[in-house]
Amino acid sequence: MKKLFTGMMCVAMCGVAVLGAAACGDDDRSRGHGTTFSLYAPDGAPALALANLLDGEKSAVDGDNFDFDVHVVNATTIQTYVAGETPKADFCILPVNAAGMLLGTGATYQMLGTVTNGNLYFLKDGTKELPDLTAENIAEALQGKIMGVIQNEQVPGLTLRVVLQKYNVPYEDAAEGGPQAADKLTLAPCTPEQVVPPTGYDYYLCPEPAATTKIGATQGKLAAAGSLQTLYGGENGYPQAVLVAKNSVISENKAAVEKVVSYMQGAAQYLQTAEAATLSELLAEKRTAGMEAAFSEAQLNPTVLANCSVRFTKAADCKQAVKEFLTKFNEVKAGVTKVPEDGFFYAG
Repeated sequence: MKKLFTGMMCVAMCGVAVLGAAACGDDDRSRGHGTTFSLYAPDGAPALALANLLDGEKSAVDGDNFDFDVHVVNATTIQTYVAGETPKADFCILPVNAAGMLLGTGATYQMLGTVTNGNLYFLKDGTKELPDLTAENIAEALQGKIMGVIQNEQVPGLTLRVVLQKYNVPYEDAAEGGPQAADKLTLAPCTPEQVVPPTGYDYYLCPEPAATTKIGATQGKLAAAGSLQTLYGGENGYPQAVLVAKNSVISENKAAVEKVVSYMQGAAQYLQTAEAATLSELLAEKRTAGMEAAFSEAQLNPTVLANCSVRFTKAADCKQAVKEFLTKFNEVKAGVTKVPEDGFFYAG
């Protein structure tokens, strides 16, 4: 009798467990009960590279027993998440020059691959008679002009200097309160808020999708004026933003690393067919509270998304390109970054 009672209790308990699991729904079957990995990215094109991961993870039944806690943050703060003795980010997307300078020894992080490959475009004041910038006219067109440059001391400004050097365009940095050079291009650091006609600059260098946003917001008073990628040359652009992972994550949770890489490899294809509303919603949920979005839903059309140059290349396949690119940075501004050691590049 005792055995019969014990068996009946066992069945009853199992039944309760099954009902409880059903009540929780599919999303709670294994998700949230294993290791959670933090992933940080700046808003804009790098954040768009995460849309495939965010969409895939929403519907995934996680047999790997791990989750990704994604944070889309202000670009000016991204370096803080990989800094210090106990950095917050397990995975992080950040500018290639910052990665080289802060992490290039490979002691704490390794680079998994490049994520974006050039999304910088020229805008011009549409109220002035200014030509678009091409390889044929850039030296003459920029003589005596002033260009506002978002992130003048980061990848945008440094890549611009590489291009100016390539085409023998003389330039100087704007002096506070000083006159504009008549025989050179003057480079003026500016914020996204200053990329507006009243600022008075002739040209601006602005990343996509913000560039298209600015054109639309000014009703044509700012107009497209060329591509920095085209002037830089090469079919694949340049390594602009890279994805890194903590060494401890790589050594102890290789399945998580491989999953992130798989999502990144599918990011470009995902963006080709993704609805603008879906992309906007996915990233809004992960953006820092109170932070203004780098783009609006209306700007996320196929042309803009293509201009963001989201394309993943494994570290082993872009190692030489990264080293050459950062070497050029140091040539135009000594000591601005460090060329990474071989151990920084993930070989998986």
